[in-house]
Amino acid sequence: MSQPRWAVVVPVKHLAAAKSRLRGALPGVPHEELALALAADTFRAVLACPAVAEALVVTDDARVAGAARAAGARVLPDEPAAGLNAAFRHGATATTAGWVAGLTADLPALRPAELTNALLAAQNGRPAVRRFVPDAPGSGTVLLTAPPGVPLDPRFGVGSAVAHAASGALPLSGDWPSLRRDVDTAADLTAAARLGLGSRTAALVTAGRPARSAG
Repeated sequence: MSQPRWAVVVPVKHLAAAKSRLRGALPGVPHEELALALAADTFRAVLACPAVAEALVVTDDARVAGAARAAGARVLPDEPAAGLNAAFRHGATATTAGWVAGLTADLPALRPAELTNALLAAQNGRPAVRRFVPDAPGSGTVLLTAPPGVPLDPRFGVGSAVAHAASGALPLSGDWPSLRRDVDTAADLTAAARLGLGSRTAALVTAGRPARSAG
């Protein structure tokens, strides 16, 4: 029997407002370019995942929308315009796929195999239960899943791992370092680079690295 395939919802803010704690992480690289690269590499990894039937990017930023379409995602305007969780709910209700996941847009080291394994783990768990993957520090959430007929009910934001658990979602455990490595700060970007960045972010990191003296 073939495994069900997923719809993955990825909201992205206007680039000027995105990833504010990362501002200045790469000297000489415009902040909006870095925020766009993080999202673009995330889109590409999601669409390369064989478990994913479609990716829905919720955004009102034209450049993000262009990158999403180039990767093969469907773009939805952020009609709620009421924050991250409203955008997740909007995307989740716009798909006919039975299995739905919400994913953050700041996973530039994401490996499709790790996302596939996490989604399969969610399917093989208790029926009719939402599952989530905490980020590397453990306090945030990078992935939230819902089975057919169960609302996604996202609780992303500060302390989201506790909030998701309190809402009845169960944590998923697995060796998925690239999935857990979201990027909020310069230190996070360095950690993601050690895992291996997607091509667009890697190019910016190389461009923003100070040149070494000749001797």
